[in-house]
Amino acid sequence: MNPRFSSTALWLLAWTVIAPLPVFATQQHGHPEGLYAHQMAHVLFAFSMALLIYWLRKRGLTTDSGWRHIQYAAFFFILWNADAFLVHFIEEQTTVLEISRVDFRQLRLQPQPGYEWIDTVFYLSKLDHLLCVPALIFLYSGLKRLLAAGTRHAGSNRA
Repeated sequence: MNPRFSSTALWLLAWTVIAPLPVFATQQHGHPEGLYAHQMAHVLFAFSMALLIYWLRKRGLTTDSGWRHIQYAAFFFILWNADAFLVHFIEEQTTVLEISRVDFRQLRLQPQPGYEWIDTVFYLSKLDHLLCVPALIFLYSGLKRLLAAGTRHAGSNRA
């Protein structure tokens, strides 16, 4: 490897850690059609994951570790969809929380009187990566285990 390239790559990596740009995990949509379609997609995705869990359990597939991990992934995807639905609802469909950007890295949350608790719920709900990342890890792990089991099974049939 070229030493100049590796030092440049390390510098870029260090810079992205030191001064990251904002990544907006939840996105806003055009009113009202875009938001409604997006919210319906969250509901449909959550429902499909619940259906997947149902069929995995009904057919007894969760005894295999690969399918069990996929079941866990589906469960975390359900939680993630519920969380994302809640964030979109608070942000774009209610008036109980006024959200304004103070600067590049800071938002001001101003709850309506009587709804002082909503800013804490909103803040915690914005941490949706705490649900999505485990879902993706379980999905990867489950698929990897299923692939390994399939490869072992295919290898035993060749003899």
